[in-house]
Amino acid sequence: SFPAGIMLLDILVTLIVGTVIYYYFLSKKKEETLPFKEGWWGKGQKPDAEEDATIRPFKVETTEEELSDLFRRLDQARFTEPLENSCFQYGINSVYLKKVVSYWKNQFNWKKQVEILNKYPHFKTKIQGIDIHFVHVKPPRLPEGQSAKPLLMVHGWPGSFYEFYKIIPLLTDPASHGLSDEHVFEVICPSIPGYGFSEAPHKKDFNSVSAASVFYELMLRLGFSEFYAQGGDWGWLICTNLAQIAPNNMKGLHLNLAAVTRIGFSHVLSVLLGRYLPGLFGLQDEDVKLMYPFLEKGVYRILRESGYAHIQATKPDTVGCGLNDSPVGLAGYILEKFSTWTDPEFCNLEDGGLEKKFTLDDLLTNIMIYWVSGCIVSSMRFYKENFQKGIGTQKHEKLPVQVPTGIACFPNELMHTPQAWARKKYPNVVSFHYMPRGGHFAALEEPELLAEDILQFVGKVEKQQLWKKK
Repeated sequence: SFPAGIMLLDILVTLIVGTVIYYYFLSKKKEETLPFKEGWWGKGQKPDAEEDATIRPFKVETTEEELSDLFRRLDQARFTEPLENSCFQYGINSVYLKKVVSYWKNQFNWKKQVEILNKYPHFKTKIQGIDIHFVHVKPPRLPEGQSAKPLLMVHGWPGSFYEFYKIIPLLTDPASHGLSDEHVFEVICPSIPGYGFSEAPHKKDFNSVSAASVFYELMLRLGFSEFYAQGGDWGWLICTNLAQIAPNNMKGLHLNLAAVTRIGFSHVLSVLLGRYLPGLFGLQDEDVKLMYPFLEKGVYRILRESGYAHIQATKPDTVGCGLNDSPVGLAGYILEKFSTWTDPEFCNLEDGGLEKKFTLDDLLTNIMIYWVSGCIVSSMRFYKENFQKGIGTQKHEKLPVQVPTGIACFPNELMHTPQAWARKKYPNVVSFHYMPRGGHFAALEEPELLAEDILQFVGKVEKQQLWKKK
């Protein structure tokens, strides 16, 4: 019986070692990329004819009808009195909202903002059955012997391509803004399908992988076989998926949010013990400061701030109907996010601190992009398409990202991801920085800080030719 036991042990050890070797070396190789999602999102049946791949110039335009309809609705707004001393703790404060509406009616000049929107070149092109809108800005001048590096920048919800208007000049013309011009970019900012001036999908199941596939086609159509990508909010996930679909085309991925969607035992342990033994879990002092007390800064903050996501991931059309019908409702819903996601302490201010970091013109321009395009419902549906199968279940959530990655951690971001956690998903992190200030809407709130971080990241990737070592 003794030799049989040894033999069984041998077989067991061989099986275990074999499994480990298979998992680490063979299955990893096969699983490295995410399949490109070939969809068709147009109305009705897909036509037999080949898609028209023309890239057409586009201009943001506005009509008198649109404006008079808007003013009529603003005039007829019905407000509820807020609780005394409630500030933004219950959501938008209607006393402040009244001030915004008064500014919107009497001072805000949408026609002037339309001119500002059109100062960069806009285009549309049909991809997978729907019209994709994008802004494409080339550098005004290039240093001798240099070519512009293509950079795809993807917004999130409830933002738009307009979030990038302050950072675009810093990236396309860094020298004029006191930044190093060692690397100069041409910037491509598309609207996610269903957002802004991109057509909404007419079929179910258009998720982040679908959006990444559409943007991959867009970049190839523009002639870019190699490019950088940057994003926060949904832009984080779409650009991450794009890095998984096309690792050989993407030279580098820069994120100002890097959430972890698959929670393992090690995460739980590091949350429980990280405060006392940070070194053991690879946490920096900065991580401890941003994460603890974990109940308050992790759990409660997410619970307080994620009610909208639960609604949008389950019944987006119900709430969306009301918001699409009422500009005041739409403004209230969106402005509240720009307050609390910029700084959680802003909920204790009567005006939600909104004008501390943004101008009303910028905030209302973003809201007007949602209003005139009537896209609030389709923008909210993106949550349902991404979450309805459950968090942590999708193939892209299980795949690591091999592309060189840069992460900028803004201290007021909704959720802090320590580098030790980020590396499990992004093993090739080449730059990880704790930013001195700023929140969720980094490109609009702190364009200089974000631009500097992107520039230094690309500098590292280029200098060491890191994309060639993927």
